Amino acid sequence: MGHESVEDYQWPPVASAQEMKDAKLPLAYRDRCASLLIPLNKCRHEFYYLPWKCVDERHAYEKCEYMEFQARVNALKKEKAAAARAAAEAEAAAALSS
Repeated sequence: MGHESVEDYQWPPVASAQEMKDAKLPLAYRDRCASLLIPLNKCRHEFYYLPWKCVDERHAYEKCEYMEFQARVNALKKEKAAAARAAAEAEAAAALSS
């Protein structure tokens, strides 16, 4: 109910390196969600960081960041499972050869 999976999420278009440079985004924020951060920062500057302004932009950016985090977590789980399978196969092969 309302929870979107990483596979179903519509990723925003990726901002170009020049767009990120022109927006003066710090290197740590230059990821898949940078194209949402650029208009959010413009809105924040326009409205002097008033917390009740730019709500939609902030929500879209924060959701994108959360989905990117979920994608990294899923990739790590798959990597660990593959490593565990490889270790189990190597252990089984070693047991058979001895």
